[in-house]
Amino acid sequence: MIEPHAPAPPGTRPPWAGPPRLPVRPGTGRFLVLAGVFVCAACGLVYELELVALASYLIGDSVTQASVVLSVMVFAMGIGSLAAKRLRPQAAAGFGAIEAVLALVGGSSALALYAVFAWTGDWGGMWEHGPRALLVAFSLTIGLLIGAEVPLLMELIQRIRRQDAGGAVADLFAADYVGALVGGLAFPFLLLPLLGQLSSALITGAVNAVVGGALVLGLFRGDLSRRARWLLVIANITVLGILASVAVLVDDFERAARHAVYGRDVRVAIQTDVQEVVITGGTDGRPLDLFLDGRLRVSGRDARRYHEALVHPAMSGEHTRVLILGGGDGLAAREVLRHPGVHRVDVVEVDPEVVRLAREDPALSRLNGDAYDDPRVHVMTDDAFRWLRLAPPETYDVVISDLPDPGITASTKLYSQEFYGLARRALTPHGRLAVHAGPVSSRPRVFWTVDATLRSAGLRSAPYRVSGRDSGFTAGPDRSTRPTRAPQDWGFILAARGGRPLLRLGTGEGAPRPETLTRTGLTADARAAEGTRVGRLRASTVLHPRY
Repeated sequence: MIEPHAPAPPGTRPPWAGPPRLPVRPGTGRFLVLAGVFVCAACGLVYELELVALASYLIGDSVTQASVVLSVMVFAMGIGSLAAKRLRPQAAAGFGAIEAVLALVGGSSALALYAVFAWTGDWGGMWEHGPRALLVAFSLTIGLLIGAEVPLLMELIQRIRRQDAGGAVADLFAADYVGALVGGLAFPFLLLPLLGQLSSALITGAVNAVVGGALVLGLFRGDLSRRARWLLVIANITVLGILASVAVLVDDFERAARHAVYGRDVRVAIQTDVQEVVITGGTDGRPLDLFLDGRLRVSGRDARRYHEALVHPAMSGEHTRVLILGGGDGLAAREVLRHPGVHRVDVVEVDPEVVRLAREDPALSRLNGDAYDDPRVHVMTDDAFRWLRLAPPETYDVVISDLPDPGITASTKLYSQEFYGLARRALTPHGRLAVHAGPVSSRPRVFWTVDATLRSAGLRSAPYRVSGRDSGFTAGPDRSTRPTRAPQDWGFILAARGGRPLLRLGTGEGAPRPETLTRTGLTADARAAEGTRVGRLRASTVLHPRY
């Protein structure tokens, strides 16, 4: 008696029917599979880098975000590989379905994350864990799908021509790693500068869907039933339609999201080679705000108070030659130029577009008093750390460090022992260094770590704080728009090579009178800062940042 065959899984050929013939020769078939592996690996790495870049931009700590995304994704890849073993009998159908889902999830991940950030207002409060959970969810899902590709592709490549397992693994992983290399280089050097974060993710998803669908439907269509083929075609067309529709509307989405984050008064929004620059207000009596990578750097409501506190105490003494690190907006230079006896001001700014806007934008140039039109001001486009390494020693009477908050990963080296050692070398024997060290009240440990780091570099310090910060938009590492979370003060440290510097204002003939700062107030601000002191902190270094 002949036993009847067990029914085949839906959408596949029954095993007793034998493998269908491929539409191409085996050698060509292997090449096409490995080419598909190459493209899918490149797309997978672009998804990973996209999540890391966007999470770092929105949350601010690139080391933490990269660690979370990559570790969760690699873990999920292992789980995905184990789970996909059950799909090996339906390898072609399973791979086609996985690529369609991966294209949709990976292609839309950046847009979904930014939408949550823009329309929930911040990454705190009731949403404190929501967007971060969404980031982990995307990392987990994309990792599961990428991991599931491997056993299915191994089955498909062996389906074309049987070979020893070691050789098949070597071929598969070689194509995978080379594809990852191409994707990793294409993202920062091609996709991001030409298309931006959202469009690059959408286009990558479309490429992923086309290649995955074409590989299965073109090469392994004989492994699929008629119904399965139509389902896969419909799924891929649907995914491509969704991604294309979103790509058409992405500019409108970005504008709406930008208005949700910054308000409707956005005048300038550009993505430079360094950062996103947004300017709001500055016309019709509305105060100007300058945002760099979503963090407030200049507010017309309180810019004078900040820059007077940063610059004027350091200018009490010899100030013939002044160096400004950062400060491309020109506002620190404006305060320096108010002092008589200044012969030269060197500004080292990493982003030339910020300087261009400070020169050409009517509202911003008006706010900085057209500082860049003064022939004493000289601009150098460079990283402050690199520039200080080449600066001649004992050149400057005053160094002003007007840099982003130390809590932002990219700026931690600019608050390191090595950096302050270079700044100390650039100072004359009686020179002074003024440092913006972040808010005191909300981040006292960070502020006093800056102080400890300055002292470890051989400088004597005089910390002080200035309250009265008006803006409800944080300037620090956390991108929060909630007024209750925004810092209420600024912290500064005046340092010197010789003895402990005195906190005072210029009193000589022609010395400017600050509008928001008095000697009595400065003394009170120093006492207020001292009351927050956190002791026994270790210095931050390039290799061991402590912010």
